[in-house]
Amino acid sequence: MKRITLTLMMCAVAVFGAKAQTKYLGGDISMLPVYEQNNVAYKDKSGEKQSDVLQFFGNNGWNAERVRLFVDPYSGVTHDATGCYQTLDYVAELGKRIKDHGQAFMLDFHYSDTWTDPGKHGLPKSWEGLTIDELKVKIYEYTKECLTALKEAGATPDFIQPGNEITTGMLWPTGGINGHGSNSWPNFAGYLKEAIKACKEVCPEAKIVIHTELHNYNMVKSFYSMLLTSYNSIQYDIIGLSYYPEYHGTVIELENLLNYLEQNFSSKEIMIVETGHGIKWHIPNGADTGYGLDEEGQKNFTAALITMLNRHEKVTGLFWWYPEDNGNNVKYNGESISWWNANLFNHSTGKPYAAFYEMINFRPEAAGINEGRITKDEGRSATYNLAGQRVGDDYKGIVIKNGKKIVR
Repeated sequence: MKRITLTLMMCAVAVFGAKAQTKYLGGDISMLPVYEQNNVAYKDKSGEKQSDVLQFFGNNGWNAERVRLFVDPYSGVTHDATGCYQTLDYVAELGKRIKDHGQAFMLDFHYSDTWTDPGKHGLPKSWEGLTIDELKVKIYEYTKECLTALKEAGATPDFIQPGNEITTGMLWPTGGINGHGSNSWPNFAGYLKEAIKACKEVCPEAKIVIHTELHNYNMVKSFYSMLLTSYNSIQYDIIGLSYYPEYHGTVIELENLLNYLEQNFSSKEIMIVETGHGIKWHIPNGADTGYGLDEEGQKNFTAALITMLNRHEKVTGLFWWYPEDNGNNVKYNGESISWWNANLFNHSTGKPYAAFYEMINFRPEAAGINEGRITKDEGRSATYNLAGQRVGDDYKGIVIKNGKKIVR
């Protein structure tokens, strides 16, 4: 009996390890409320409609979700694409749902009225004309205001991105770096520092994610080196990467970068905060990945990526971008929603593609979770949430107890 007990204890330690070893799996689901308002049907592989999409994600191992936030997507000047709808009220409502489902919540500040990425970081319309010093005050005050409102709404973020894909800076032109805008690291670092200062004041437990993308691998290396050497007063916890194989090369190239980051920034966790692979057509100007533009190709890419990521202890997060894209003729405020080429749901059937079910393998401890059954709360053994963290009897959401899933 002692030997059996010891074995069970060792298994428990392996599965429900220290918080630092928790792995986070999920997606950027910023558009989910839009699809729900359009009465889009999300189904499981057997065709059964899911009344609670977040619970369905959780049942399949997802324990974290990401949501973007724009300053004023209705400014009327910079709104230039569908998908830029996420006001503070919108994010507060969705963020609370995520937290109520026992999942971790990653907040993605864009610091713009519209999309930001390496090719554009436009100022919010209401921030235009401000001086550099005034922008530092503004980004601090805005960040603090938003986080305070989210806390009050029951949507406290667990992870915060102060800027989206900031490889080339933020708040252009003055905050541009790496050949963009004024190409000023001091300005950019000043903005970033003030944003993080507000994060630490309002959400001291949240981990800070510095998010870049991989259009130039050497640029990414130099970016984090600058933070380490010249701007080490900027405190953050996680290196966040966007990785799309059609733009950013092979899984092997990504692994080479991960090896470099682990060796040179050993105190940081690493997360893939955006990824995806085409199911029917290429991203515009995207390269052939070699996996094929069909369900099997998407699944094979996902399997190859996860197999590689699971070789790296420092990699603690994997988020699919826009997995919730589903259904036809979806609209929001009268505007038609464009399709995403790497969606995880079949628009015709509402069922997930095979890659959705492949993703759970990023969290080996959760790989059997959807084989369990949901029961009423019973028994007195230890209870864990879907992130593998031990929780008390007052915890609300989906938990694991006596080897079974329980909804509280």
